[in-house]
Amino acid sequence: MTLGVPALNLAICWKHFLNLIVESQSAGNLLYYSILEILREYTPEVVCCNSFLISNKNENLNHLTNNFKFNSYLSGLIEGDGCIHVPKFERSLKGKLNYPSIHIAFHLKDLPLALLIQKNLGFGSLVRQKGVNAYYLIINDQKGIISMVNLLNGNMRTSKIYSLYNLINLVNLKNNDLNLVKLPICTRHLNHDAWLSGFIEADGHFSVRTTMNGKYPKIECKFEIVQSQKNLLGQEQYSFLSELSEFLKTPLKTFKKNTSHPQYRLRTSNLESNFLLINYLNKYPLFGSKFLDFISWTEILDLFRSGFKYSNLDNINKVIMLKSEMNNNRTLFNWDHLNKFYNLDY
Repeated sequence: MTLGVPALNLAICWKHFLNLIVESQSAGNLLYYSILEILREYTPEVVCCNSFLISNKNENLNHLTNNFKFNSYLSGLIEGDGCIHVPKFERSLKGKLNYPSIHIAFHLKDLPLALLIQKNLGFGSLVRQKGVNAYYLIINDQKGIISMVNLLNGNMRTSKIYSLYNLINLVNLKNNDLNLVKLPICTRHLNHDAWLSGFIEADGHFSVRTTMNGKYPKIECKFEIVQSQKNLLGQEQYSFLSELSEFLKTPLKTFKKNTSHPQYRLRTSNLESNFLLINYLNKYPLFGSKFLDFISWTEILDLFRSGFKYSNLDNINKVIMLKSEMNNNRTLFNWDHLNKFYNLDY
């Protein structure tokens, strides 16, 4: 399922498509699959995306909490690029009720993944905010919030778990019959679930550095995660990053330590670390456009696995070609891998 469309045109197509939907609704920026089905014959992007979006219409919401891989993957995604908002006051200064919400951010080019997750959850609104190159999946209805609490509870690994605890307190306060129990932070080995896959989907970066000038040419494949030392609530982030560092056998370093926003940086710097990551992501795959970057990155590393020779011009040209298609340079998107998305019927 290859979309032979430049990324910019793809984003523009979806932008106009979503604007059409938004303008036709008085209740807000909601994206309905019924509209996708009506328009599926008019643009190639909608045809390709819709072919997998409507392939499984009989998902049962009860299966969400029983799908181990999906739950851990989505937990990692939310802990990387999500927000659990719990209002401090029941009403605003104008007297309006404040509601809790969960937001998950997706880059513009990852709209097909956002749509698929929204459909599989069965709740949430997909919103494009002005001036931001992202879509947000927003869950704020009671059914969705309770379902997400059950999905996340016991699968979280970062300090965002305290936001989940605040949400559980509020849900229990509003629903006396629930009495949800706060499960502790997840201590499963990283290789035993898909949490890291979801977190990489949000905050991981694959890159290739090529230095062809000079006497000794050099090619480096790197994977990187950069995080603030403290989150927006002032909570330390060292613990889970240290676990990632140990898992990938690569150092965790302090970055920008003399600035107002010091960071931690984890970067693979050797073949052993890169191959550990490849083995993990082959077991628990990525599903956004970052999967395509990972495939290109892996192809380059495979050249080194078989004995890379800088004197081989075919090897050099292949590396340069693969690098030229990665990250922001990518113009062709193939979404066939979404057909292997976690089946929520199990």
